[in-house]
Amino acid sequence: MFLTKIKKRDGRIADFDPNRIKNAVHKAFLAVELGDGEKAETITQEVIKILEKKFKDQTPTVENAQDTVISVLKKNGYEKVAQEYQDYRKKKEELRSLRKILGIEPKLTVNAMEVLKARYLLRDEQENIIENPTQLFQRVAKAIAKIDTTFGDDAAKTEKIFYEMMARLDFLPNTPTLFNAGTDIGQLSACFVLPVGDSLNDIFNTVKNMALIEQTGGGVGFDFSRLRPKGDIVRSTKGVASGPVSFMRIFDTATEVIKAGGKRRGAMMGILRVDHPDILEFITAKQNPMFLSNFNVSVAATDEFMAAVAADGEYWLVNPRNKEKVEKLKARDVWNLMARSAWASGDPGVVFIDEINRHNPTPQVGRIESTNPCGEQPLLPYESCNLGSINLSRMVEDGKIDWAKLRETVRNAVHFLDNVVDVNVYPLKEIADITRANRKIGLGVMGFADMLIMLGVPYDSEEALKIGEEVMQFIEEEAHQKSREIGELRGSFPNFEGSIWKDKYGAFRNATVTTVAPTGTISIIAGCSSGIEPLFAVSFMRNVLGGARLFETNALFEETAKARGFYSAKLLEEIARTGSVQKIEGVPDDVKRLFVTALDIAPVWHVRMQAAFQKSTDNAVSKTVNLPNEAKVEDVREIYDLAWQLKCKGVTVFRYGSKPEQVLYIGQVKAKEGSFVSAQSEYAGGCPTQNCPFPA
Repeated sequence: MFLTKIKKRDGRIADFDPNRIKNAVHKAFLAVELGDGEKAETITQEVIKILEKKFKDQTPTVENAQDTVISVLKKNGYEKVAQEYQDYRKKKEELRSLRKILGIEPKLTVNAMEVLKARYLLRDEQENIIENPTQLFQRVAKAIAKIDTTFGDDAAKTEKIFYEMMARLDFLPNTPTLFNAGTDIGQLSACFVLPVGDSLNDIFNTVKNMALIEQTGGGVGFDFSRLRPKGDIVRSTKGVASGPVSFMRIFDTATEVIKAGGKRRGAMMGILRVDHPDILEFITAKQNPMFLSNFNVSVAATDEFMAAVAADGEYWLVNPRNKEKVEKLKARDVWNLMARSAWASGDPGVVFIDEINRHNPTPQVGRIESTNPCGEQPLLPYESCNLGSINLSRMVEDGKIDWAKLRETVRNAVHFLDNVVDVNVYPLKEIADITRANRKIGLGVMGFADMLIMLGVPYDSEEALKIGEEVMQFIEEEAHQKSREIGELRGSFPNFEGSIWKDKYGAFRNATVTTVAPTGTISIIAGCSSGIEPLFAVSFMRNVLGGARLFETNALFEETAKARGFYSAKLLEEIARTGSVQKIEGVPDDVKRLFVTALDIAPVWHVRMQAAFQKSTDNAVSKTVNLPNEAKVEDVREIYDLAWQLKCKGVTVFRYGSKPEQVLYIGQVKAKEGSFVSAQSEYAGGCPTQNCPFPA
C-alpha cells in the first residue's frame, strides 16, 4: 500500500506530502551543522516504508509520522538530530497550547518563546518561571490600565483592549514596561538623558544615577560637552584636566559591572559637540574595539559647522569652561575624519543638534543636548520617555493596508503610552518632575519591511518611500488627534502653555507623541522585521539562548515559495549561505526583487527611507545605513551629506565586518557542507552590534 493520506491534529484527513517530512528533517540536520540533503531524503524514505507497513489498514496521524522520524533518526545514529527534531516539536506544541489558552491567535515563533522565557517571564526566588506569555500580557495590561480609574474611566474595559492589542502582537511597549509593569520595580521607560557637570562631584553623581537607571533596564544618553578639555587647568588642585573621553571610561566600566547581573546589558549614548577642543580624540576613540564598548558615540554637528563644511571653511573650537576660542580646524577635514572613523568602526554617528532643537517642543524649558542610546529620542537633561511600536505586518489585509485597524491601534497605543507616564515609578525625583511636566511618549512602528512585502512593493523603490511617508503621516495625525482628545479630558502636559503646540492645539496631552525606534527583542516577540529596517536575511541560522540553534526562514518568503511551487529545504539551505536570494537559481526574478536584504540595497535608499519617516515623526528615527565590507570612506561621507540635506536628525552607518562583536555574521557558522549566515537570538535587523538593538 502506498501512503496517500494523513490525519491532522484537528482530525481532518489531508493528502500526505513526503516533502514536509524531508524538509523538517533537513532543517534538523542543518541546526546541528550536518546540512546533508541526501541524509534527509534517505531518512524520509525509511520513515515512509515503516508508516506504510505499520498503518496499511488505517490512516496514520501527524504524531505517528513524527514519532517514526525520531525513531529512524536514532536507529541510524543521528541522536543529536533526533533531539533537535524532538525539541522543536515540543516547542511548537507549546505554542499550540498557548493559542488555545489565549483564545486569540498570536503569531509567536519558537524563538519568540525562547526570548520570552529567557528575558521577560517573571521568575521566583529560585529562578523558576512563574508566568506564561498570556499572564505577562495580562500583568502589563492590568498595571497600565488601572490609572483610568483616577479619571473616572472603565479600567476593566481598557485592560481588555490593552491585553488583546499586545496578545495579538498588534502593538508592544518597550522592554522595561514588559519587564517591570505590575512588579515592585515599576520602572517602565527605556530612554533617559542625564546631565554631566564639570566637576568630580557632578560626574560621579551622574554615574550613580546612571547605575540606578540601568539596573531597571533603561538606557542613558549623555552630553559630555560641558567637561573642560584635556590639559586644561583645574584650579582646586593646581592640576590639569584629563578630558571628556577619559571620564567616559568610568561610565563604561560601571555599566560593564551592572550589566553582568541584569536582565539585559546596559547601553549608553555619548555625545560631544563638534566645537569641543577634544573632538578629534572623541571621533577616533572607538577605533580600539575594546574601548568604550558599552557606548554608542555621536558628534553633535552644528549648523555653523555644516555651513563651514559646505564652504570648505574653518571653524573655532571653544573651551566650555570659559567660552574662549582656542583653535581653528578645517571643517571638511573633521567631517572626513568622522566618515573615516565610522567606516572603520561604525562610530561615531552624527547628531544634527540644531535641527533637533528646531523641533524642540519645549524650548522655554531648555535646549536638547543629547539623545537616548540609539539616537531616536532627543531629551532634555533628566528627561525620560517610554516607547512602543505598532506591528505594521498586522495592519495588512488581502494585500491592502487596513487603515481602520491601524487607526484603532494608534489610538489605543497612545492611550497606553500616556497611561505609562502616570503609572511609572521613576528612579529619581528630577526625572519624575520633568517627565511628568512634558509627558513625552514615543509611538513608532516595526514590521515595515514585512508590510511592503505583503503589499508587493520592493523596499528600494519610490513606491516604498511613498508608502512609508503616507503610513507615518497617518500614524502621526491619528496619534496627535488622540493626544488632543486625552488632553481635553485629562489636561494638557504642564509645560503646554510655553510650548510649540500652544498656538496649534487647544489642548495637547504629550509634548511629543511619535518616535521610530530600533525594535530588537520586541520585534522578535512580534515575529516581524525590526523598526523600518529591511530584512537582514531571508534564510539563516539563529543562535538561540542556551547554546542551541534554529534554522530560520522569513515566513513570508517560505509562504511565497510554497505558493509558487519552488520551495524546498535545500533551497533554503543555499540561501542561508549568504542570506540573500539575489544570486539563487530557482527563485523567480519578481520574488528576488521583493525580498531584498539590507546589504542588497544601495545605501541611498536607507537614508531616503529614514528621511521619509522623519517628515512625520515628532522625535527622531533610528535607522542604520548598512554598507557592504567593500564600501569606501567616500560612501560614508556621501551618506552623511545626504542625511543633512534631507533633514534627518542624525545618521548611523555600519560597514559589515567593521566590528569584532557583531551579532550578525555571514558565512561564519561552519558545517560539513559549507558556511551559513548566523544571527544572535535577539537580533532582528538594523545595526548588527551589541548596543544597537537596545531600546526594544
